[in-house]
Amino acid sequence: MIFVSTGSRKHPFDRLIKKLDELAGNDLIQDEIFAQIAETKYIPKNFSYSRYLSAEEFTKCQDEADIIISHAGTGALIGALKKGKQVIAVPRLAVYNEHSDDHQLQISEVLTSGGYLRQVLDMEELGRVIEQCKKDPIVKKYDRQSNIIGIIENFIEKEFFDK
Repeated sequence: MIFVSTGSRKHPFDRLIKKLDELAGNDLIQDEIFAQIAETKYIPKNFSYSRYLSAEEFTKCQDEADIIISHAGTGALIGALKKGKQVIAVPRLAVYNEHSDDHQLQISEVLTSGGYLRQVLDMEELGRVIEQCKKDPIVKKYDRQSNIIGIIENFIEKEFFDK
Protein backbone atom coordinates (compact mmCIF):
# COMPACT_ATOMS: atom_id res chain seq x y z
CA MET A 1 0.00 0.00 0.00
CA ILE A 2 1.01 3.60 -0.60
CA PHE A 3 0.06 6.00 2.17
CA VAL A 4 -0.05 9.69 1.29
CA SER A 5 0.02 12.45 3.88
CA THR A 6 -0.58 16.10 3.06
CA GLY A 7 -0.40 17.29 6.66
CA SER A 8 -3.10 18.59 8.92
CA ARG A 9 -2.78 22.32 8.39
CA LYS A 10 -4.93 24.67 6.34
CA HIS A 11 -2.73 24.40 3.25
CA PRO A 12 -4.24 22.40 0.36
CA PHE A 13 -1.93 20.21 -1.70
CA ASP A 14 -3.87 19.79 -4.94
CA ARG A 15 -0.73 19.40 -7.07
CA LEU A 16 0.22 16.14 -5.34
CA ILE A 17 -3.26 14.62 -5.09
CA LYS A 18 -4.12 15.44 -8.73
CA LYS A 19 -0.93 13.79 -9.99
CA LEU A 20 -1.47 10.64 -7.91
CA ASP A 21 -5.08 10.44 -9.11
CA GLU A 22 -3.89 10.75 -12.71
CA LEU A 23 -1.28 8.01 -12.24
CA ALA A 24 -3.80 5.70 -10.56
CA GLY A 25 -6.49 6.47 -13.14
CA ASN A 26 -4.13 5.57 -15.98
CA ASP A 27 -3.07 2.34 -14.20
CA LEU A 28 0.47 3.65 -13.87
CA ILE A 29 0.22 2.86 -10.15
CA GLN A 30 -1.14 -0.61 -9.40
CA ASP A 31 -0.78 -0.36 -5.63
CA GLU A 32 -3.62 0.45 -3.30
CA ILE A 33 -3.40 4.13 -2.32
CA PHE A 34 -4.87 5.76 0.75
CA ALA A 35 -4.43 9.49 1.30
CA GLN A 36 -4.96 11.89 4.15
CA ILE A 37 -5.81 15.05 2.17
CA ALA A 38 -6.74 17.66 4.84
CA GLU A 39 -7.86 20.88 3.12
CA THR A 40 -6.95 19.79 -0.41
CA LYS A 41 -9.68 21.01 -2.73
CA TYR A 42 -9.19 18.35 -5.41
CA ILE A 43 -11.09 15.16 -4.60
CA PRO A 44 -9.43 11.96 -5.88
CA LYS A 45 -11.53 9.63 -8.02
CA ASN A 46 -9.17 6.66 -8.19
CA PHE A 47 -8.17 6.01 -4.58
CA SER A 48 -9.52 6.19 -1.06
CA TYR A 49 -8.95 9.17 1.18
CA SER A 50 -9.86 10.89 4.40
CA ARG A 51 -9.48 14.56 5.17
CA TYR A 52 -8.09 13.96 8.65
CA LEU A 53 -6.99 10.96 10.68
CA SER A 54 -6.69 10.40 14.40
CA ALA A 55 -3.19 9.73 15.71
CA GLU A 56 -4.05 6.03 15.94
CA GLU A 57 -5.39 5.91 12.37
CA PHE A 58 -2.34 7.78 11.06
CA THR A 59 0.03 5.34 12.79
CA LYS A 60 -1.93 2.37 11.44
CA CYS A 61 -1.67 3.73 7.88
CA GLN A 62 2.08 4.29 8.29
CA ASP A 63 2.52 0.77 9.68
CA GLU A 64 0.59 -0.84 6.80
CA ALA A 65 2.29 1.15 4.04
CA ASP A 66 5.19 -0.04 1.94
CA ILE A 67 5.75 3.47 0.57
CA ILE A 68 4.88 6.74 2.26
CA ILE A 69 4.51 9.86 0.15
CA SER A 70 4.43 12.94 2.33
CA HIS A 71 4.56 16.67 2.34
CA ALA A 72 7.93 17.60 3.81
CA GLY A 73 6.88 18.39 7.35
CA THR A 74 9.58 17.35 9.78
CA GLY A 75 7.32 15.23 11.99
CA ALA A 76 5.74 13.34 9.11
CA LEU A 77 9.07 12.56 7.45
CA ILE A 78 11.00 11.60 10.59
CA GLY A 79 8.11 9.45 11.84
CA ALA A 80 7.97 7.55 8.55
CA LEU A 81 11.74 7.13 8.41
CA LYS A 82 11.90 5.82 11.98
CA LYS A 83 9.42 3.12 10.93
CA GLY A 84 11.87 2.04 8.22
CA LYS A 85 9.54 2.89 5.36
CA GLN A 86 10.40 3.93 1.83
CA VAL A 87 9.66 7.65 1.93
CA ILE A 88 9.09 10.09 -0.88
CA ALA A 89 9.10 13.72 0.22
CA VAL A 90 7.10 16.16 -1.88
CA PRO A 91 7.72 19.57 -0.35
CA ARG A 92 5.07 22.23 -0.54
CA LEU A 93 6.52 25.08 -2.56
CA ALA A 94 5.93 28.80 -2.17
CA VAL A 95 5.93 29.30 -5.94
CA TYR A 96 2.64 27.32 -6.07
CA ASN A 97 1.23 29.11 -2.98
CA GLU A 98 1.31 25.81 -1.10
CA HIS A 99 3.13 27.40 1.83
CA SER A 100 4.43 30.79 2.92
CA ASP A 101 8.08 29.86 2.26
CA ASP A 102 10.26 26.96 1.15
CA HIS A 103 11.26 25.53 4.53
CA GLN A 104 9.83 22.13 3.50
CA LEU A 105 12.21 22.11 0.55
CA GLN A 106 15.12 22.73 2.90
CA ILE A 107 14.03 19.90 5.21
CA SER A 108 13.60 17.39 2.39
CA GLU A 109 16.90 18.37 0.78
CA VAL A 110 18.78 17.65 4.02
CA LEU A 111 17.15 14.21 4.37
CA THR A 112 17.63 13.45 0.66
CA SER A 113 21.30 14.43 0.69
CA GLY A 114 21.72 12.27 3.80
CA GLY A 115 20.49 9.28 1.78
CA TYR A 116 17.37 8.68 3.89
CA LEU A 117 14.61 9.36 1.38
CA ARG A 118 13.78 10.41 -2.15
CA GLN A 119 12.47 13.85 -3.05
CA VAL A 120 10.09 14.85 -5.84
CA LEU A 121 9.93 18.45 -6.99
CA ASP A 122 8.61 17.88 -10.52
CA MET A 123 5.32 15.96 -10.40
CA GLU A 124 6.15 14.37 -13.75
CA GLU A 125 8.83 12.39 -11.87
CA LEU A 126 6.47 10.97 -9.23
CA GLY A 127 5.59 7.71 -11.01
CA ARG A 128 9.24 6.99 -11.81
CA VAL A 129 10.30 7.64 -8.21
CA ILE A 130 7.58 5.34 -6.87
CA GLU A 131 8.89 2.56 -9.13
CA GLN A 132 12.45 3.33 -8.02
CA CYS A 133 11.39 2.80 -4.38
CA LYS A 134 10.14 -0.67 -5.31
CA LYS A 135 13.08 -1.73 -7.48
CA ASP A 136 15.91 -0.12 -5.52
CA PRO A 137 14.77 0.51 -1.95
CA ILE A 138 16.79 2.79 0.30
CA VAL A 139 18.38 0.69 3.03
CA LYS A 140 19.91 3.47 5.12
CA LYS A 141 17.98 3.74 8.39
CA TYR A 142 17.22 6.96 10.22
CA ASP A 143 17.90 6.20 13.86
CA ARG A 144 19.08 9.52 15.20
CA GLN A 145 17.77 10.44 18.61
CA SER A 146 15.88 13.69 19.02
CA ASN A 147 17.84 16.30 20.90
CA ILE A 148 15.01 18.79 21.37
CA ILE A 149 14.73 18.12 25.12
CA GLY A 150 18.43 18.85 25.59
CA ILE A 151 18.13 22.06 23.61
CA ILE A 152 15.21 23.23 25.75
CA GLU A 153 16.97 22.26 28.98
CA ASN A 154 20.12 24.14 27.94
CA PHE A 155 18.05 27.19 27.03
CA ILE A 156 16.24 27.18 30.39
CA GLU A 157 19.50 26.67 32.26
CA LYS A 158 21.17 29.62 30.53
CA GLU A 159 18.17 31.94 30.62
CA PHE A 160 17.07 31.38 34.19
CA PHE A 161 19.86 29.86 36.23
CA ASP A 162 23.15 31.22 34.84
CA LYS A 163 22.49 34.78 35.95
